[in-house]
Amino acid sequence: MILPDQLRDLISKSGFVVAAELDAAIKTAGQLGKTLSDVLIYRGLINEEALGTLIAQYYNVPPINLRNKTIPVEILNLIPEEAATTFRMIPFEVTDDEVHLAMEDPSDLEAREFAKRKTGKKLKIFCAASENLTQAFGQYKKNIKDVYTKIIQENLEKSKTAKDQDVTKLAQDLPVIRILDTLLEYAAAEGASDIHFESTETDFLVRFRIDGILQDTLTLTKSIHPAIVARIKILAQLKIDEHRVPQDGRFKFKLKEEYIALRVSILPAFHGENIVLRILPESQRPLSLEELGVVGHNLELIKANIDKPHGMVLVTGPTGSGKTTTLYSILTLLNTTEVNICTIEDPVEYGIKRVNQTQVNPAAGLTFAAGLRALLRHDPNIIMVGEIRDGETANMAIQSALTGHLVLSTLHTNDAAGA
Repeated sequence: MILPDQLRDLISKSGFVVAAELDAAIKTAGQLGKTLSDVLIYRGLINEEALGTLIAQYYNVPPINLRNKTIPVEILNLIPEEAATTFRMIPFEVTDDEVHLAMEDPSDLEAREFAKRKTGKKLKIFCAASENLTQAFGQYKKNIKDVYTKIIQENLEKSKTAKDQDVTKLAQDLPVIRILDTLLEYAAAEGASDIHFESTETDFLVRFRIDGILQDTLTLTKSIHPAIVARIKILAQLKIDEHRVPQDGRFKFKLKEEYIALRVSILPAFHGENIVLRILPESQRPLSLEELGVVGHNLELIKANIDKPHGMVLVTGPTGSGKTTTLYSILTLLNTTEVNICTIEDPVEYGIKRVNQTQVNPAAGLTFAAGLRALLRHDPNIIMVGEIRDGETANMAIQSALTGHLVLSTLHTNDAAGA
């Protein structure tokens, strides 16, 4: 595997990044416990494709970009998904006598030997960038609906035998636990941002929001609804016997080697309680502004304004348009040891190292306005207010921006002009 010093020398010799910026990125990577490549990509100093090409040249193998490449199922199946993700490699093409294999680390001899033994063919090695490879692993998930549906149906049958149990006990039975765990795994595999559990007059509907579009995923029997709701309430430490008022909570779910945070919102409806789970992968790094599609003049404009020591930057747009995601990208750019960054959010969606993040708690009197007032006594350079919802918060945010702080926040609008 390429070592940090080797990567630094490689980038330095390439001329992609000037020496001063490279030294600053190395310092930041060490301080924040991040890789040099991550910091360079965050800051827009090099894109992932160029970095992948450099690493491929170092290993003397051709680079490969799998981003828009569809890999046939029969080729994917040459190497099982678990082995592919463990060794960070994926087969993408086959000829009569060899398999074309994309690897993150072409020097991994153990991975090469495994692939050669598993495929029974000669290997032609290519080098793929880390996130490019991660995206390609998603192709293993395209035909998984039948697998997950089968597991859920098997456990639904088992849960029917216990339908007369107390709902709290039923929620802790293995079949119900497996049904919910399988639904969460399925949603994560499909890349869903939200899971909707909706109770109708006759059914229990499960819907996933994928790429911003809500789609029906599964229809379960109505009888399992109380147990699933109770199970989610137990995990989120909510009141199981409360069915009349909305409840909000949060819990974590371990998926393979990473934790996924889930924000829970429960709302009483005509046919029973409806639930929406927002999926927040904790290990996922915030996307850079370039990866969000901010380029050219717009990118220069944003960077020029966030480099100012005081003022206000507002990200505006409708629900689900990426306002918070954009703020996290900006925070990642600004996150250095020279500044104190404080946030007040509802909820804290991603944990960022060295950023002081606070979650609002209206029940305890910690609103956006109250939190912002408290943050000002913590000597912040940069303040992030998750959302400006009322006049008091807006007034305090403006005053903070006028008194030597850089304030970042969001507003719900239909478009930028509407702000």
